[in-house]
Amino acid sequence: MLETLLAPVRHLGHLSINAVWRLGFAARFLLAILRFSGQSLVRFQLTIREVYFAGVLSLIIIVVSGLFVGMVLGLQGYNTLSRFGSADALGALVALSLLRELGPVLAALLFASRAGSAMTAEIGLMKATEQLEAMSVMAVNPIARVVAPRFWAGVLSMPVLAAIFNVMGIFGGYLVGVVLIGLDEGTFWSQMQSAVDLYDDVVNGLIKSLVFGVAVTLIAVFEGYDATPTAAGVSGATTRTVVTSALVILALDFVLTAFMF
Repeated sequence: MLETLLAPVRHLGHLSINAVWRLGFAARFLLAILRFSGQSLVRFQLTIREVYFAGVLSLIIIVVSGLFVGMVLGLQGYNTLSRFGSADALGALVALSLLRELGPVLAALLFASRAGSAMTAEIGLMKATEQLEAMSVMAVNPIARVVAPRFWAGVLSMPVLAAIFNVMGIFGGYLVGVVLIGLDEGTFWSQMQSAVDLYDDVVNGLIKSLVFGVAVTLIAVFEGYDATPTAAGVSGATTRTVVTSALVILALDFVLTAFMF
């Protein structure tokens, strides 16, 4: 009877200990990446190739999603502002919503879903097929050769993708507000220009996207490197990458917003 009552407590304790252990291992893994980054950056073509894989191949979903998010913001913003008789401020509303929050957050979520999951699956399959062990046997450090280039590619790609998302979102808001609804074009852009601050809005948004890029890419490469070398293990690691990245992005967004704005 006592064992039955204590089973949930034992299970909760096991989960807590495992979470703390994985967090510590992830911290050591990040230090190892930074330690061996010099070797990977010397052969910068490895990082450039991963930038293409993580960044360029994510452009389609970033561009299309940004455009439609901006169009939705334009419609919803016009309906809301019209109630207060200030529809001319639509450009400022769209720009501030994208630059401060929606751009970095949604771009990071899309990046985690597309590039992060692909990184995890690729590294996990390399582990399952013993390619990482083969590199170690040949005196090639797998962290420097495989992990570090992907990590830096994600960190470099994320701010650029967020900026492209913002640009396409503002263009989508322009299409709805000026082309579809018929607002004055000059008013749309002038209200946006007067409301947006370079440091408070643009720079802080880029800082957010950079932090999200570090977090998402670290989670992706860590889950792939730590994956159980089986088909089910790689599948579970890929799922954990997407879920964990989404939760971390939202938590970091709250923390960064509290400090920045």
